[in-house]
Amino acid sequence: MKRLPLTPLALAVSLGIQVLVTPAVAAETNNNQDKEIEVIEVVGTLSKYSAIKTETPIIETARSISVETLENILDKGAIRLDDTFTYTAGVTGQTYGFATRGDWIKVRGLDVPQYQDSLQSLFGNYNNTRPDVYTLEQVEILKGPASVLYGKGSPGGLVNVVSKRPQAESRHEVVAELGNFAHKQIAVDSTGAINQDNTLLYRIVGVYRDSETQVDFVDDNTFVIAPSLTWYPSDDAEITLLLNYTETDSDTGAQFLPVSGTLNPAPNGKYIPASRYSGEQDYNQYNAKTFSATLVAEYDINEDWSISANSRITDAKADYQQAWTSFIGGDRYVYNADGTLYKDGLVPRTFYRNDATSKQAAIDVRLSGDLVMGDWQHQVLIGTQYQDVTTDRNGYYAAAVGFDWTTRQPDSTFGDTFWLNLFDPEYGTVPPSALLDTLYKDNPETDSKDLGIYISDQITYNQWIATLGVRFDKSESETAGNKQKDDATSFSAGLLYAFDSGLSPYVSYAQSFDPVIGSNNHPSNPQPLKPMEGEQWELGVKYQVSGAFPALITVAYFDIEQTNLADPQNAPGEEWKQQSGIATVKGFEVEAVGEVGDLNYEINMSRLDTKSAEGFQFASIPENQASAWVTYKPSEQFKGFKSGLGLRYMGESYGGADITKTPSYTLTDLMLGYQLENNWDLSLNVHNLFDKSYQATCLYRGDCFPGKERTIVGRVRYVF
Repeated sequence: MKRLPLTPLALAVSLGIQVLVTPAVAAETNNNQDKEIEVIEVVGTLSKYSAIKTETPIIETARSISVETLENILDKGAIRLDDTFTYTAGVTGQTYGFATRGDWIKVRGLDVPQYQDSLQSLFGNYNNTRPDVYTLEQVEILKGPASVLYGKGSPGGLVNVVSKRPQAESRHEVVAELGNFAHKQIAVDSTGAINQDNTLLYRIVGVYRDSETQVDFVDDNTFVIAPSLTWYPSDDAEITLLLNYTETDSDTGAQFLPVSGTLNPAPNGKYIPASRYSGEQDYNQYNAKTFSATLVAEYDINEDWSISANSRITDAKADYQQAWTSFIGGDRYVYNADGTLYKDGLVPRTFYRNDATSKQAAIDVRLSGDLVMGDWQHQVLIGTQYQDVTTDRNGYYAAAVGFDWTTRQPDSTFGDTFWLNLFDPEYGTVPPSALLDTLYKDNPETDSKDLGIYISDQITYNQWIATLGVRFDKSESETAGNKQKDDATSFSAGLLYAFDSGLSPYVSYAQSFDPVIGSNNHPSNPQPLKPMEGEQWELGVKYQVSGAFPALITVAYFDIEQTNLADPQNAPGEEWKQQSGIATVKGFEVEAVGEVGDLNYEINMSRLDTKSAEGFQFASIPENQASAWVTYKPSEQFKGFKSGLGLRYMGESYGGADITKTPSYTLTDLMLGYQLENNWDLSLNVHNLFDKSYQATCLYRGDCFPGKERTIVGRVRYVF
């Protein structure tokens, strides 16, 4: 068995000590030896709209939960949401490298759904905008199955982002950014009370970004306006309305560049630069709009019981068109009879259009309260959740226009008219609309309705904490009159013992389900496909260190099994046996966050042993990961100065079928800044400090996804 590589982690700690600790030691020498130690919380807090829907402290939760607080987001200089995923154990945060269409995250090797304020916010791909990181207060990753709280989902877990909400204390800020790739952004955040008795609060968050990207001709321009209002009609009631309108005018960062010419030299010995654009400026687009309205209401029935509800309507659309070099197998090049490249590398392109929409109506109502029965304490959560989502996707897929699949040469109709040489591109040729329009398909809408009822009880007896949960779900999907109904019952259980020393060992079990639309095609008795199911056992220990050096350390081992997958061993013609496939994930994770004086540190390590139903390592998922981030903010001498240093290591991965190996890479991030006493804050963040060229992943089908190049952003923040 391979050992988990600790070199990147050791290097991060070493660099952090050398660069950051030296001035800290000097400052500490001059400190008053008798000063009172301030205990600072080192992790984010969970609310009723967090990933676990309760305010239970992380140390008392028999699950792995990773949190990026607003301070973490600011220190690390996150520009997009996927930047917040890169310092978490067991998480592949930028699976497909630089991206503009979405935030591709895999948790414990698996795709996971995305939620906002504990309501689902992403429905498939390419039909809405990405949440802007400036509008968020916190990012949470719940690891492992979560169907007992959320219904259908992934055994990998879920991502929940928490929106900024109105505050009673008046606070306003303006942030201006400049960076490489012509990045320009201005953002505002204003909150406070509207009336004197603080019963009516407001907040307005706005972002305007005008930016090029690391890919030629690809812009990433965004406008966001997110007003919100909170009303306290009485001491026991609170109602908040959160509105968000986001509009993005962009193109696609992923160019699907061939393995030959990126990971390996092309047959002509040349390499394709990561900035190469394989599309057409007058054809390509990825323009998306999303409007959402979220209503959150809470009412305290008495000192022990409360009822809360959050609901949302969402209307989103995306107009997506892209040309890319075609998947024609092998190394995706066309050869002459003598083995040379056709016109030194001219290759066919695929032209794709996707006009997509999504509409959502969702509500989650919860009753929560405390019961005391002698030495037994119960924290009860009872809820019901309903969601109705309609998605629609229309368009065409014109594959390898002008390519003859028999001769593997240009065909007699279009020839190489619309082909592109990735080594020396000449743009300006797109198939005529008359041709593409004939391929356009107006597909029927898909309407999915989900209803769930759940109950959870956290039972405390002395220092024992047990959690039990069950949920009943009904899911229905309808497309063009064809309906499929699925029922599921999900369980979860956890047991934790909280020692006085701060040590809390735990064990937990959880289940998940996710409907699979279609029929098993049995010749005499066709049946709907069964939902994919998942279960996880997790064994771990958490250690909460208090006092002068607060810290939270989590060590976890988990075992996930996913069933009802397609079985590759099935004989041809026996489709009805196609759901006997099983995938497994076993892993080990370590996360530690804490403070030592003026130093704040974060250390993450993980090892994943994944096996697909075909018996291969999961595509794009490394076995080994490690990261470390250290922040220095002196409280005495040099007060106002701040700096941060981070290292991220991603081990080698495969593109599927245990072929097309993507090499490991290590990246360095840097933050420098100064906070002036007159409310000015200056900062500089550099991601991929040494501008390392790397491939985030390469797939066995023949394409690679370049990683993010060096990104430099300077920020000026004024708070008043």
